[in-house]
Amino acid sequence: MTTAGTVDLVILGGGSGGYAAALRASELGMTVVMIEKDKVGGTCLHRGCIPTKALLHSAETVEAVKDAAHFGVNATFQSVDVAAVNTYKNKVVEGLYKGLTGLVKSRSIEVVQGTGKVVSPTAVEVDGRTIEAKHVLLATGSVPRSLPGLEIDGTRVITSDQALDLDHVPASAIVLGAGAIGCEFASVWNAFGSEVTIVEALAHLVPLEEESSSKLLERAFRKKGIKQELSARFQSVTPTATGVQVTLEGGKTLDAEVLLVAIGRGPVSEGLGYEQVGVEVERGFVKVDAYCQTSVPTISAVGDLIPTLQLAHVGFAEGILVAERLAGLPVTPVDYDGVPRITYSHPEVASVGITSKQATERGYDVIEATYDLAGNGRAKILNTAGAVKVVAQKDGPVLGVHMVGERVGDLIAEAQLIINWEALPAEVAQLIHPHPTMSEAVGEAHMVLAGKPLHAHS
Repeated sequence: MTTAGTVDLVILGGGSGGYAAALRASELGMTVVMIEKDKVGGTCLHRGCIPTKALLHSAETVEAVKDAAHFGVNATFQSVDVAAVNTYKNKVVEGLYKGLTGLVKSRSIEVVQGTGKVVSPTAVEVDGRTIEAKHVLLATGSVPRSLPGLEIDGTRVITSDQALDLDHVPASAIVLGAGAIGCEFASVWNAFGSEVTIVEALAHLVPLEEESSSKLLERAFRKKGIKQELSARFQSVTPTATGVQVTLEGGKTLDAEVLLVAIGRGPVSEGLGYEQVGVEVERGFVKVDAYCQTSVPTISAVGDLIPTLQLAHVGFAEGILVAERLAGLPVTPVDYDGVPRITYSHPEVASVGITSKQATERGYDVIEATYDLAGNGRAKILNTAGAVKVVAQKDGPVLGVHMVGERVGDLIAEAQLIINWEALPAEVAQLIHPHPTMSEAVGEAHMVLAGKPLHAHS
């Protein structure tokens, strides 16, 4: 236990970025104190990535049972036992939490329970105790955002935090926001039997993805009965006897039992002493350089607190980068274009690299190819539709890979290697993909770009 003196690193926040930095710093011989007001693991483990994907797996199981006859299996769907679903979800989280806390303890990392505050460029205070350190890492994460005048009551108007702990399946739900969080909960509730409507101010679902991917997801959601109000701006919400009534700009109204506010997450930085010690903050986000160093040389910041991709695996990478930089190792800044992104809806949307629109805006002479999963044997067996689209520079490397379909998230690792190693389409086309697998779709799309399509029309 570190109780006095100066440690090498004090970390404010024990989420993905914070604990990754703690583990790596400990491996490199540093003394580490990590302050966490809740539980180590942060949003991802307790209120984000893990519990939502557990719910999505339950939803996938429901859909498999409902569709069993398609595969020649006689099965009848009866109902969703929400209490049992939550027990399964919580068991997954608790198992991972137990493993993580054991790992942190095995590395001799001191974890201090409490809300910390930065009091100098080299000190953090928690519950009256001041911890001096050679370096401070800010990793206080994020919370669900709302809109001005949109009050979260936790019952009828909820965020993803409350949605994870519902004790029943809402008869109907309006989902405000069509990013990953919104589309994932829409998939869960739709599978469980809710009448779901998504409201999105922009023109497409998952609006940051390749437009063709968005359109494929929109089509799939329509087939499932998920209603979509696109290019529709929220105006107000009013409680009703049975739930809420949402009014959109233009006057259209929608009624449902619950409104899920899923418009993104905002950084947790207010009142923690950041600006008082000289850390530059903009719109709540801590500003950093390419090496996650703030305007104060002894203070770094990672994860959802900084204006980079709000993904757990990005937090891991940033935390490791900071630990290795502090240890004097050579480090390379994170290439955010090369980070894989997945929306775990049904079907999944996965991508890495840049879109065709971004490539054009950056001045590339773009070529692209799309391989429809209709031609993939494994996709036929799984009864999934979708496509793999590859965007490349003419006579140059692959710039982006964009996929829609069940289990395409499992294909993104290969796509990440293709992007980050700046592979040429012809080089990928030479690789032999096992048959019959979904991974063949990645190979086939590159074969099209290389001018030698196999199971695709030229």
